[in-house]
Amino acid sequence: MSALPSYHVSAYNTAKSSENKIHDDATAKRFGFKGGLVGGVHVYAYMSHMPVQRWGRTWLEHGTGEARFGKPVYEGDIAEITAVDDADGMSLQVSSEGVLCATGRAALPKVAPELPTLADFKSMPARADRVAADEQSLRVGDWLGMQPLTVTSDYQTQDIADTRETDPLYLREGIVHSGTVLRCCNWALSHNVVLPAWMHMGSTVQNHGIARVGDTLNVRAHVTKNYEHKGHKWVEIDALVIANEIKPIARVTHIAIYRPRQLAEAA
Repeated sequence: MSALPSYHVSAYNTAKSSENKIHDDATAKRFGFKGGLVGGVHVYAYMSHMPVQRWGRTWLEHGTGEARFGKPVYEGDIAEITAVDDADGMSLQVSSEGVLCATGRAALPKVAPELPTLADFKSMPARADRVAADEQSLRVGDWLGMQPLTVTSDYQTQDIADTRETDPLYLREGIVHSGTVLRCCNWALSHNVVLPAWMHMGSTVQNHGIARVGDTLNVRAHVTKNYEHKGHKWVEIDALVIANEIKPIARVTHIAIYRPRQLAEAA
């Protein structure tokens, strides 16, 4: 095994004013955190820098990634991303202020996997009338969409800046960042149900292609699990992120706490 040079990011919370109040300092502190949480999709974006450094755009085309978020990363703190090569790819860790915050893996299969069949994933618009997230509004088997995103050059430039990405590949080739692709899975939830305070807890990603500036992103997702664990309400979705309604970009198992126990205790 060999360690790669570590990557350091001054973490940035882009969602302070979002509907998800877990990113708001006051709410997060009431939940027992130091401040508003940096989003999991951004922490994944920080982690994905390492496989892109190792394998380049090929990893974005058909590599795999995995992240599990255990402790928060806070704005302004330095997130240190470390990677160690092994026989199956690389292991990844994110530490901040001496605390292990996230773990994961990345790999590059020798052969690109078969593309998912679009017909297996039902196309649904985002719900016009959102209701609170619960066992009924996120029933197992429900299909979810999002409000489509057309990625402009300005959007991409701002996104790369927000992610603090230093690899020139994305801007040079007009490639949509892996963190933005993953954010579509968040939108599969937040564009369909009301989530006052929720936490992205992990994702397993199979990349299938590259999205570029000018593409319109959408997601086709269905709920595979909805359960309670340690007082939290959890949801898991199987999501296919697509470009222009025809090109698979990534298939993702996406896991979130949609109702933390602190909300139930406060009710």
